[in-house]
Amino acid sequence: MTSFTFFENSSLAPHCSMKAGGNAKYICIPSSIGELSAVIAYMRDKNEKLIVLGNASNILFSDEGFDGAVIFTSKINDINTDGCIVTAACGAALSSVAVFAAKHSLSGLEFAYGIPGTVGGGVFMNAGAYCGELCDCFKEAVCLTPDLREIVLTKEDMSFSYRKSVLSDNGYILLKAAFELKKGNYDEIKTKMDTCICLRKEKQPLEYPSCGSTFKRPVGNYAGALIEQCGLKGSSIGGAAVSEKHAGFIINKDNATANDIIKLIDYVSELVYEKTGVRLEPEVRIIREK
Repeated sequence: MTSFTFFENSSLAPHCSMKAGGNAKYICIPSSIGELSAVIAYMRDKNEKLIVLGNASNILFSDEGFDGAVIFTSKINDINTDGCIVTAACGAALSSVAVFAAKHSLSGLEFAYGIPGTVGGGVFMNAGAYCGELCDCFKEAVCLTPDLREIVLTKEDMSFSYRKSVLSDNGYILLKAAFELKKGNYDEIKTKMDTCICLRKEKQPLEYPSCGSTFKRPVGNYAGALIEQCGLKGSSIGGAAVSEKHAGFIINKDNATANDIIKLIDYVSELVYEKTGVRLEPEVRIIREK
């Protein structure tokens, strides 16, 4: 008998920001770190494949779905502070952590306001925007190892780089993270946050489902500029389209399938390479296998 609830053969689309993708064999949404650990142990005992996600804001599952367990941490969202240290659980929304910090007049996370991801996913990929990255204020994290031990990783242990951390490679699952911020003026912090959200609304197609920036920024250039230069704004496959508002975003414009989106990502990448010699690397994590 398990102490948690999971859903069998359930659609992933409602849980993912792109609103596309097939079914998972199991979906589970634990409400505490203890329950998360228990779910992981249970699924491993059953020899099920598993993937742990926040709110899947940077993930695209294929239409074939996932033949295993997908665990969403969005209910594990506690945030607290001790002086200038803000500690947040893996499922806490980055925007919520930024708002929490601002309410305590703590500066350093203003750039994260409006980033659609969670702390777990954000640290995993070293999320950033508007000249800020999580590594700038990251202090340490408690992680779960593949053999279900809890360990603490420091900033040095994380080996942060552009849109990458050691968690991308070692199979560890982040449980909570601490950020070292600085005392600031609430009004100034709020102004910076308002500026970030205004820029997002002005420049990004927030009215459509998407995974945010579809491609990583190539060295010395910008993905959106290269895509626009190649005349790809507005290009579409099925219900997926390159945004007219910002060419760096591929959006679900009209009930796109995941495979529509994947085909368009591949098409854009190939055409940009053909015309410019620059290979665009997806920032979106695409889970293609069943």
